Amino acid sequence: MSKAKIGIVTVSDRASAGIYEDLSGKAIIDVLSEYLTSEWEPVYKVIPDEQDVIEATLIDLADNQDCCLIVTTGGTGPAKRDVTPEATEAVCDRMMPGFGELMRAESLKFVPTAILSRQTAGLRADSLIVNLPGKPKSIRECLDAVFPAIPYCIDLMDGPFLECDEAVIKPFRPKAK
Repeated sequence: MSKAKIGIVTVSDRASAGIYEDLSGKAIIDVLSEYLTSEWEPVYKVIPDEQDVIEATLIDLADNQDCCLIVTTGGTGPAKRDVTPEATEAVCDRMMPGFGELMRAESLKFVPTAILSRQTAGLRADSLIVNLPGKPKSIRECLDAVFPAIPYCIDLMDGPFLECDEAVIKPFRPKAK
């Protein structure tokens, strides 16, 4: 079986300009490395907060790089430059609103400003795209909440079988009858 390819996209003008170290993208890679026991390869990108660049990157990762999962960080707030959800919606065939709903519900346990977050998720061809917030602590909290559904979602799209360290995260897969 070949390695699963997972796109990791940091959306930030500061990160793309090299002004600071990209802690958010690295946090996603670290969390996924803890979760996954099957072989996987990150396809890592740091891009500016520009909708056309975000759209082009998501399309490339889904259509050309064959990423079964694409996880973005940043650009999900109410600021005028925060356009990651709009870019995601523009390139997806179908939206998966439950992901954003669950992430906001989980984040509300920690901060009242979680209602300002606009994370979303959607499907483009054989790829699941999930938007996460930009802070490493919030990334972990949100992934802990939604990741149990991700391997089964990818199964349903005939993607690679993602095996997890069940001592760290237990994916949900229905029992065979």
